[in-house]
Amino acid sequence: MTRTLSFKLATIALLMVLLLIPLLMISGLIAERQALRDSVVQDIAASSSFGQQISGPLLVVPYRKYERRWVEKGGQRMQETGTVSGQLYFLPDTFDAAIEADTELRARGIYQARLFHARGRLAGRFELPERWGIEKDFDDYRFDTPSLVVGISDIRGIENAPELNLDDQRLPFEPGTGLDWLGGGVHVRLPMLAAGKAGEFGYAFDLALQGTGQLHVVPMGRSSSVDIRANWPHPSFIGNYLPSRREIDERGFKAHWQTSFFATNLEDSVRQCASQGQCAGFGERAFGVSFVDPVDQYLKGERAIKYALLFIALTFAGFFLFEVRRHLDVHPVQYALVGVALAFFYLLLLSLSEHLGFGLAYGLSAAACVLLIGFYLSHVLGSLWRGVGFAAGLAVLYGMLYGLLSAEDYTLLMGSLLCFGLLGVFMVLTRRLDWARVGREA
Repeated sequence: MTRTLSFKLATIALLMVLLLIPLLMISGLIAERQALRDSVVQDIAASSSFGQQISGPLLVVPYRKYERRWVEKGGQRMQETGTVSGQLYFLPDTFDAAIEADTELRARGIYQARLFHARGRLAGRFELPERWGIEKDFDDYRFDTPSLVVGISDIRGIENAPELNLDDQRLPFEPGTGLDWLGGGVHVRLPMLAAGKAGEFGYAFDLALQGTGQLHVVPMGRSSSVDIRANWPHPSFIGNYLPSRREIDERGFKAHWQTSFFATNLEDSVRQCASQGQCAGFGERAFGVSFVDPVDQYLKGERAIKYALLFIALTFAGFFLFEVRRHLDVHPVQYALVGVALAFFYLLLLSLSEHLGFGLAYGLSAAACVLLIGFYLSHVLGSLWRGVGFAAGLAVLYGMLYGLLSAEDYTLLMGSLLCFGLLGVFMVLTRRLDWARVGREA
């Protein structure tokens, strides 16, 4: 191959490297706009309510224990009495939650946050041991009024005045949990349980919550069953436990979780959290769902920019194929102008998608670039039909790229097949091309 053809190929490669500069600048702009959007979402959540986590119910029994100990005073050994305060914790034997959520969008400027309104009924039973499970020195204990406590991570999102249905009684909840390690929430005092007698009782209450982004539930029961349904068709199930059953369609989703103490070991987690302040294990027991759009316009924009260099290379390859097969002479400046037009596609896509949605923005940006490049190449290639043919091929490439960006789980597979297919097309079209003759003609 002659020096002239080698020079042109090297010039095309250099142009592709130089086009990385605007592409990197657009990629940085995408990250900047995404960070701005995330900060606006956090501001909306700060003025309404953040993601919610429901922890409970939990039966808390405060106590004071009188202890006798020997001390040395004035050289004499004496016995004195001291008091130790603490709390006993009892988790429910059964915990059943049925939650239904609706989502809505809150906007601030051009940015939006997805809020949810969850309405649920929590029910189950407690089985209490005789003397609160204390086998020794029970007479040295004095117990205060027990409380049923429910942890709610952001109490600003409570939308109703919950009441506890305790067998046949209805008791209103009061604000706060009184437990630093559990955080915010509600509680209800249960004076009828102060005697410490063995027995069981059923509980149930309705809870309405507003939150942003995520809804978590901590399965507090020895046997826990949680059902969540919502009108959001793109759920992301999060936490250490995946749902045992789930149904997802365009109208929303339904999910069911089933756990037991053998799987969660929550008794030990509560004990370590309350006595030692080691609450990481307790928080890790939560599971739930995220209502965030899994593939938003910024994520799709990031995916698109990753394919930008490949897209430009394929366009230049088609351009070069026209040149060698039709014996044309295309100047590197013309290559550069086509490459700049391809780079502008991503800037148009970013700016339009913030106002029109990704699908419409992609169609308008692609149409603008295809028409501009087709009009330009019809003069560069010396034929209207050549320009139209090249524009048609470019439109097909944009359509394939949109399919890649819309796929959530098959992006790599589709991208690999696309690249392999286009390589095959290029090899078939050039299978009879005499590259040595092309070099001599150049």
